[in-house]
Amino acid sequence: MRTFLTRLCRYAVLVLALLMGLSVLAVYALRQCPPPTSAFMLRAAVLAVMKGRNDYATHYQWIDMDRLPQVAGLAMVAAEDQLFLEHHGFDVEAMEKAMERNVEGRRLRGASTISQQVAKNLFLWPGKSFVRKGLEAWFTVLLEWLLPKRRILEIYLNIAQFGDGIYGVTAAAQHYFHKSPLELGPADYALLAAVLPNPIRLRVDKPSIYVRTRQVWILGQMRHLAPDYLGKL
Repeated sequence: MRTFLTRLCRYAVLVLALLMGLSVLAVYALRQCPPPTSAFMLRAAVLAVMKGRNDYATHYQWIDMDRLPQVAGLAMVAAEDQLFLEHHGFDVEAMEKAMERNVEGRRLRGASTISQQVAKNLFLWPGKSFVRKGLEAWFTVLLEWLLPKRRILEIYLNIAQFGDGIYGVTAAAQHYFHKSPLELGPADYALLAAVLPNPIRLRVDKPSIYVRTRQVWILGQMRHLAPDYLGKL
């Protein structure tokens, strides 16, 4: 019995080491290779099939960050993670505030950084279990360790969801504005960033008062961050 348990532990360690090694290789490959899809895209497509949605399609087209106007990245940072260039994947202060709000019973606010969102959207699934949170932390560490900040933001701009089946700024620009992402201005990108808390409930094409208010706030934050931040991206 003891021999069996010893072997089982060895196999478990080997499997864990193999999975960790594969995850490292997968993240390292992102330095040069654009992701062909993401876990969130695949999940949404499978759910659409299960629900019999014949009208569903995944719209995703990669674009290099060098081809985008700088305001594209600035809008996302202003909306989601203004300490993006300063932290190492985790905004500890924001996490502490979120925990305080939870204890006080107030409305929760997300404390996820752009790096955490890339980790979750690219490799994982929605949810709040300890297992998923642990995996999110692991992939976030790998992203910050193996990729430059600019590459992490570039991936985020391409895989962030902006609507039902709409992933990345290229698909969003074409679907909502009938333009290329190169033609969008600060107000357009601020509007896209405004729906990121919940791109299914919040609409780019039918913006609520909340979305418009958030768009104005994001534009103000963009002006506050620029031009110094633009040069760092």
